Parts: sequence; structure tokens; C-alpha cells
Amino acid sequence: MVLKIRLARFGKRHAPFYNIVVAHARTARDSKPLEVLGTYDPIPKPARPGDPNGRPYKDIKLDRSRAQYWLGVGAQPSDTCWRLLSMAGLLEPKYRVGQVQEQVAKADAKHKKKPYKEPTPAESS
Repeated sequence: MVLKIRLARFGKRHAPFYNIVVAHARTARDSKPLEVLGTYDPIPKPARPGDPNGRPYKDIKLDRSRAQYWLGVGAQPSDTCWRLLSMAGLLEPKYRVGQVQEQVAKADAKHKKKPYKEPTPAESS
């Protein structure tokens, strides 16, 4: 059976909180997972005191060794979990800066309409 690393939503309305879980691909989002790997709080927290950058941050906690194990076993991360795992250094980023724009430009060029050409009359003998 296919295993997925994905987010399971918890928390209140307008205050989401996610568990990063390993679950079978066909089970419901919030069903009982095989293992909880960590948590992700997408609501930005105020900057930490003494932080030189002074930027708000989103809280991510992850058990790196267990995540590495499940990736080694063959669990497939969802797109959002792929981004979180790449931020943790476990995976290569799926998209690099500028790569998406190149893909859009290629798709536009591929589907660009060709100008209408008048059909030439067939030569009759």
C-alpha cells in the first residue's frame, strides 16, 4: 500500500494547526496515522526577542531521523510536505526560482495560435 507524508489539520476555525503524519494514501485526512513526525503552525509568530532579522516566523517541529526513515522506506510527501522537508534539508526543492516562469513560457509557446493560412486551390488537369 502506498504511504504518504502529509498534513493532518487540527486546531480551531481560522486558527489552523497541522500534524505532519505518515498515513496510507487512501485514508481520510484526519484519520489515525501510522506515525506523527512533527507539527506545523502556519500562523506567523512575532519576532523572537534579540533576533537580528526581526521577522515573524512560522513554527515547524520535525523529527528528522524518523522523516528520513520514512522517505527511505518509500513514503511519498505531498507538495506542501515536500516544501517543509526541503526547508529542513531532507529533500531537494521541487521548484527553483525562475523554473516555474520558464515552464509557463514553454506552455504558452506550445499552445500559441498559428496564423490562419488561406488554402491553395488544388491544381486540376
